[in-house]
This record gives sequence, structure tokens and C-alpha cells, in this order.
Amino acid sequence: MKKNIPPLFPDTHYHIYNRGINKENLFKEKSNYPYFLKLYFKYIDPIAYTHSYCLLKNHFHLLIKTKDDEIIKNIRIFEKDYDSSQIISMQFSHLFNSYAQAINKYFLRTGGLFETPFRRIEIAEESHLMQIVRYIHYNPEKHSFSNNFTNYPYSSYRHLINGKSKLLDTKTVLQWFGSKEDFIAYHTERPAEINF
Repeated sequence: MKKNIPPLFPDTHYHIYNRGINKENLFKEKSNYPYFLKLYFKYIDPIAYTHSYCLLKNHFHLLIKTKDDEIIKNIRIFEKDYDSSQIISMQFSHLFNSYAQAINKYFLRTGGLFETPFRRIEIAEESHLMQIVRYIHYNPEKHSFSNNFTNYPYSSYRHLINGKSKLLDTKTVLQWFGSKEDFIAYHTERPAEINF
């Protein structure tokens, strides 16, 4: 039975995360990470700005800001008129279903891949955004996927520093920290658990 979860509203920051069903790995080969990001760009970029991400073998974290109501409603890929919250949810559903179908076909598996519903936490306080960015980037060390999060290849950390990503809203993120140097310095402190 699905849990009661709040809808995703336009013009709102969210920390979104999910894991594989029964703790199964979501990313089984190195090629799965860029493929997920390709689908993510296709389905989520039209409806949200991405501020940070981290893809780990069995789960992922995202920090996004959904676009405003007018932009979302102008997406012309649906036959019916849906409200913005419905469109946002449908785009995430398309992402997860498309990725799961590809994994099932390639690895000759059946059934669901992601836990449902995916988790979302609305971020109401701007002061929390920097903390969440750092928390997301530290996840490879927290879960022992890497002994140095700055070298982990499947997170937004290095892309935000070098500014070469069509997926990320780099300018906005670096403005939160003040500068690229301040962004790097802020990440030298180990993050506390997120309890917003």
C-alpha cells in the first residue's frame, strides 16, 4: 500500500532520494550511471532546476527546485490538461519507469526496481540548501563507496567546480556559497545528519 505523500509543487526546493527495491542495486554497471543521467535530463530538466546530485550503487540523492507553474504547464507533451503537480509527478514516473524497463531488458530481470513512493522533503529554509548540497556530496564517504568524496565520479561536486554541466544550475549553487572557493571550503567540514 502506498504511503500518503505530499504532492510536488512548482517553484519549490526538494531533497529527493530513493533506493532500489529490497535494497537491490540500481546501478549494476558503470554505464548505468550516465544512462540514468541522460534519462534524468530528458524528463526532469523540463520541470526542475538541478542543484546537486549523487548516484550511489543502491540509492541516489537530488536537490532540485521545481520550475514555476507557467513553465511547467507549457510542457506540450501531454494530451490532457494536467496541473503542475501532476506533470511533475508524471515526469519522475517516466524517469523511473524508463530506467527500470531498460535495466530489466538488459539484465533479463522483471518487476519493480525502485521503492515507491520515492522520498521527498520540501526545503522551506534557504539556510538549509548549502547543508543539503554538502550532505549529498558526502554520501559516497558516508556509505563507504569512496574514501574521498571529491573524487567520486557520480556526483555533482566536480561538475559544480568546473562549471561544465548542462544538467546543473551551477551559477545559483555557487551564489549560495559566495564563490567557488567558498563552496570548496564549506565542503571541508563533515556534514551533520539532515533532520529538517
